[in-house]
Amino acid sequence: MNKKRPGLASMLAIYRRELLSYLTTPTAYVFVAVFLFAIALFTFQVGGFFEQRRADLAPFFAFHPWIFMVFLPAVAMRLWAEETRSGAVELLLTLPAPTWSLVLGKFLAAWTVALVSLLLTFPLWITVNVLGSPDNAAIFTAYLGSALMAGAYLAIGSAMSAITPAQIVAFVLAVLVAFLLTALGLPLVLDFFSGIIGGGVGEAIARFSILHHFDAAQRGVVEFRSVFYFVSLIAMCLGFTALAVDARRGG
Repeated sequence: MNKKRPGLASMLAIYRRELLSYLTTPTAYVFVAVFLFAIALFTFQVGGFFEQRRADLAPFFAFHPWIFMVFLPAVAMRLWAEETRSGAVELLLTLPAPTWSLVLGKFLAAWTVALVSLLLTFPLWITVNVLGSPDNAAIFTAYLGSALMAGAYLAIGSAMSAITPAQIVAFVLAVLVAFLLTALGLPLVLDFFSGIIGGGVGEAIARFSILHHFDAAQRGVVEFRSVFYFVSLIAMCLGFTALAVDARRGG
């Protein structure tokens, strides 16, 4: 038990340090502002929120995977690449703290920024309740799925940031991996695989898609396999990040 406490304390210290760096630089503020503008633009202009004349947030959640796929790698690309570029990573890795605490502390700080952005969209939830009688349980489930999905995209970004000192390269790699994992759930892609290797294999491939598992949350369905998928993807990417950081640390 005593061995775990220093790790937990280190994680909290890194979390506070990273969160403070977001708050004292324009990064978090720019991200939140641009994210809110983009989600509003897609919800009202592209998604036709008012034209549908329905009291739900389907047009709002439909664009989350595609907006997150671009915006969240932009947040995560600095997690390790910036430390490497500035040379601060050398000092960070000399701290008497387990690698997992460094990785988790940084990831949780970035996830906090993403969750605050989601929280600031709650006026939309209030709006649909004023306009009608939506299924609030379904909306809550969709928000939960969106939060888990945000964590998955950030974890992918963290892993890519850990393998390269260039933020732009980390961003491009993260967007590419995120796009591949998202696009696997598109009907066009599923039809392509089903036509070549059969419908059963095509459905199996779809289960690796972020879009496939978020669709269930959008419908208001809490599926254990979808929660397990997002948690597993986050854990796998953070594990990869820890391995990359350990390689720099000299094991």
